[in-house]
Amino acid sequence: MKIIICGAGQVGESIAAHLSEEENDVTIIDQNQDRIRKVLDHCDVSGVEGLASYPEVLQKAGIEEADMIIAVTQSDEVNMIVCQIAHSMFSTPLKIARIRSQSYLDPRIEKIYNSENLPIDFKISPELEVSDAVSRRLQLPGAFDVGNFVDGKLQIIGVICEEDCPLLGVSTKHLKDIFPDLKINIVAIIRAGEIIITRDGSNKMEPFDRVYFVCDADQIMRCMVAFGHEEKAANSIIIAGGGEIGKNTINLLNDKMKEINISIIENNWDQANHLAEKFSKISVINGDALDQDILTEAGISNVETFVSLTNNDEVNILSALLAKRSGATRAVTLINKPSYIPLINTLGVNSVISPAQITVSSILSKIRSGSIKAIHSIIEDKGEFIEARALESSKIVGKPLKDLKLPKSICVGAVFRENDLIIPQGSTIIEVNDIIVVFSDNNSIKKLESILSIRMDLV
Repeated sequence: MKIIICGAGQVGESIAAHLSEEENDVTIIDQNQDRIRKVLDHCDVSGVEGLASYPEVLQKAGIEEADMIIAVTQSDEVNMIVCQIAHSMFSTPLKIARIRSQSYLDPRIEKIYNSENLPIDFKISPELEVSDAVSRRLQLPGAFDVGNFVDGKLQIIGVICEEDCPLLGVSTKHLKDIFPDLKINIVAIIRAGEIIITRDGSNKMEPFDRVYFVCDADQIMRCMVAFGHEEKAANSIIIAGGGEIGKNTINLLNDKMKEINISIIENNWDQANHLAEKFSKISVINGDALDQDILTEAGISNVETFVSLTNNDEVNILSALLAKRSGATRAVTLINKPSYIPLINTLGVNSVISPAQITVSSILSKIRSGSIKAIHSIIEDKGEFIEARALESSKIVGKPLKDLKLPKSICVGAVFRENDLIIPQGSTIIEVNDIIVVFSDNNSIKKLESILSIRMDLV
């Protein structure tokens, strides 16, 4: 497929890397030559310098032959115009735009997004999706990663095996013996920066392993207790950063965790006043989250969770570390630069949120074929969980899993059949229309698409 990506920031670069690895013809557009050069150094793509909303720049990028355009520049308006020009002048089949402003996402104007008015086929809102991810982590504080699949009936959980974890030394296949009525399946382990796919069940858990498992959503707390994580959802939280993500997170927490006590630290005076007017029942402090006196004023010594959501990675990292040193039990931080994530995991920050990974997962779920329902890229971008419907043409249908000779880097984590969760074994046979959740490392995504009969196709 011929795909044009507008915007060579972190999200654009991540999308370009994924799509080029899947043997697509990718061209990326940006006004900044240095950003384009950085993408070209790491990805097998072409680059065009210029403003993406100019028709001549789109033509230079090959818009006439493009099957898809993905507009993820920093400007909502540019992204919208790109889609309009691609549709009206060049009849581009599929148009995706990143829309950040909540004004453009107001339900009252939803009807304008159509082929007659503003032709955007899919809108991606990083702020809303990141806020939802933050909310999920806060509701399940023992996890460093959380994903919802199968309309919330299945959870993907990432936990750290602490030194006192009850399951240390236990092989993954023996979980069924220890917990016979627990619908849980350990799918992957990250150990010393390397990923281990636990398909044969022989791997034993070691201290500080980062374990990914799938489980029935109704059994989450029992699964967490099995790993020694009995943390309760926080009832006191300090949020650093009152931008769109911070505001959306507060709204979600007020809806889902009604008894929670929230304080927010915002460095900008005008924004702090706006927050104080909007959220009359929370404490708003105008100041720098790196200032010990400000943290003390916010009550850091007695708070359970500190959440850093500013637009500056360095501020987020340092304020999270300072908060933990000052008494916060847990720290959750937003990190935009993927290269920082492995470092953060060694510093004692409990959970990292990556907007780039979340946005890329959302976009990939839109541009893969209609059998894909959701994608969740794991922390450190070492692989993907994919939720898909088993098609009649899928190679995975009709045979016992043990006879399929799947690559060792691919693991079927769960099967949903008529609302019944099946933890797969070697004898399990996948049927047409089953919902399956599969994990693959990054090197085998293309192979998994072939097995599932998934194509990078226009939806």
